[in-house]
Amino acid sequence: MIRILLADDHEMVRIGVSAYLQAQPDMEVVAEAVNGREAVDMALIHKPDIILMDMVMPIMNGAEATREIVQKWPEAKVMIITSFIDDDKVYPALEAGAISYLLKTSKATHIAESIRKTMNGDAVLEPEVTNKMMKRMRQGSTHSLHEDLTDRELEVLLLMAEGKTNQDIADTLFIALKTAKTHVSNILSKLEVSDRTQAVIYAFENQLVPPKK
Repeated sequence: MIRILLADDHEMVRIGVSAYLQAQPDMEVVAEAVNGREAVDMALIHKPDIILMDMVMPIMNGAEATREIVQKWPEAKVMIITSFIDDDKVYPALEAGAISYLLKTSKATHIAESIRKTMNGDAVLEPEVTNKMMKRMRQGSTHSLHEDLTDRELEVLLLMAEGKTNQDIADTLFIALKTAKTHVSNILSKLEVSDRTQAVIYAFENQLVPPKK
């Protein structure tokens, strides 16, 4: 029997979803919550197999409740069931630890089957959510190493490209030699290169410094 906690601030939604799930031969709604704070409390008291979590609720929203539940009970399996598919709802919920993300417009049979899949450890995501995650992954894959450099490190890299030594860099920027060495070391680490020459080559290849004339 799959024990379920239903968290939603709309009474009619709770009544409808609960009635359908209770009619399933392998499901039981063991508790209901009307806000995020109550969802956290009920989850930790009842330790249900599945938590059906709405996103927009008073006192504490679904993402916040999910985060606290997962932090206090890492084994929790949270399924988001909401009317919202916006970025500011999807990403916080999944980053908080939700496994599945469904829309309330989903067919009841789909929700029931998704509960069973989530119970088995499989993530069930609306197609729109999957597309958003794929887009974010593609954007992340274009992240350049030098984007992690600070403004000061970029200054140091420019001076390195001019052939200046650590002491020259320290004198030019009015910083301690030890500080200059630290900046150089951080640059090599962030650019994932082993020496100054490779760092300078990276800088020119990525047009971080003007080409040599």
